[in-house]
Amino acid sequence: MSPKHVVFKKVSRDKSVAIYMAKRDFVDHCDFVDPVDGVIVIDPVQLKGKKVYVMLSCTFRYGRQDMDIMGVAFRRDLFVVTRQVYPEMQDKEKLTHTRVQQKLLHKLGDNAYPFFFEFPDNLPCSVSLQPGPNDVGKKCAVEFEVKAFCGENQDEMIDKQSSVCLTIRKIQFSPENTEVAPFADMTFEFLMSEKPLHVKLSLPKETFYHAEPVKANVEITNSSSRNIKDISLSVEQVTNVVLYSNDKYVKSVAKEETDDSVPSGTTLKKEYTLYPLLAYNKDRRGIALDGRLKYEDTNLASSSIVKQEVLKEVQGMLVSYKVVLKMIASGTVGSSEVSVEVPFKLMNPKSEPGLFH
Repeated sequence: MSPKHVVFKKVSRDKSVAIYMAKRDFVDHCDFVDPVDGVIVIDPVQLKGKKVYVMLSCTFRYGRQDMDIMGVAFRRDLFVVTRQVYPEMQDKEKLTHTRVQQKLLHKLGDNAYPFFFEFPDNLPCSVSLQPGPNDVGKKCAVEFEVKAFCGENQDEMIDKQSSVCLTIRKIQFSPENTEVAPFADMTFEFLMSEKPLHVKLSLPKETFYHAEPVKANVEITNSSSRNIKDISLSVEQVTNVVLYSNDKYVKSVAKEETDDSVPSGTTLKKEYTLYPLLAYNKDRRGIALDGRLKYEDTNLASSSIVKQEVLKEVQGMLVSYKVVLKMIASGTVGSSEVSVEVPFKLMNPKSEPGLFH
C-alpha cells in the first residue's frame, strides 16, 4: 500500500470479522453516487462454521438513543441491503472493483473477501441536528453505516461480539455554478405616504462555499414620508424534519446589526458581509450540521439538493438557506417592520478528480 493512502480498519470484539475501507466519504454527484467498496477479513476458527454478511444501511433517527430500546425514540431504516461475503457467493474478481481493493486482497491474504454496494439515487445526504449542551444522548440525524457480522443466516439476531460497524458519510458537492444571481426587488407603501419605499436585495451568486463570506448588496430608495432605521441582515438556516413530525427549525447562523439609516427622500447603496460559520454557532441547539465522523470536525449542513422525481418525505431532513434584510419604517402614525429575503445555497466546493478515491 502507498504510505499516503489511509485505510480505515475496525475489528469485532471476538476478532471473527474485520472491515477495511479506503475511504469513508462517498460523493453524490447528482447523476450518480460513488459506490461503497471494501474488504472483509475473517477468522475461520472464530466463526465456528457461521456465515459472514456485510450490510449497508441509511437510518433516520429522532430522539435519544437509550430510548430506542423502549420504543419511544423514532428510528426508520431508509435503506438496507445485506450481502453474504463468506462462504463467497461470487468469484472474488467479480466483486473487486478498485485498485485499493486489489491491493488489500493481495496484502491481507486468503481470508480477505471484497464487498461492493451501489447507492440508490433517492437517498438523502448525511446530516444531523446539533444538540444543546444539556441534551445528553439526544440525536436527530440521517446516518450511513457499513456493518459486518456473522450468523447462521442474515435474519437472526446480530451478536454484538461478532459484529463490527463503520460509520460512513454520503456528501454532496456544489454543481457547476451556472445559475443566475438571486435577488429580490420589492416596493412597500405606507399609510399617509404618497410615495413608496423601494428595496432591492441581491447576491453576487446563488452558491456559496462553506467558510466563504456571503456578500449581500442592499439598495434602498426611500421616497416615502417614513424614516428607515435599525437595518439588519442575517443568514437563516431552515431545517424541515419532513419524515417524522414536519418540525421546522429556523436558526440565524450569521447576523449583522447596523446603525445605518435612510431618512425620507434619501437613498442607500451598500454591500454587507455575513459569515455563516459553525465556529460562531457551537452548542446552539437545533443547528443542522453535515454528518460527522467520530472525533472529526464538520460544518453547517449543506443545502439539500433533491432530484425532481424523488419524494421529499424520504429525505429525512431538508436544509435551505436565505439572506434576510430587515428594517424599521418609522413615521408619525407609528412604525412597522419591513423585510426582504433571498434564498441561496451553501455547499462544499467540487472536489478535485481522484481526491476521494
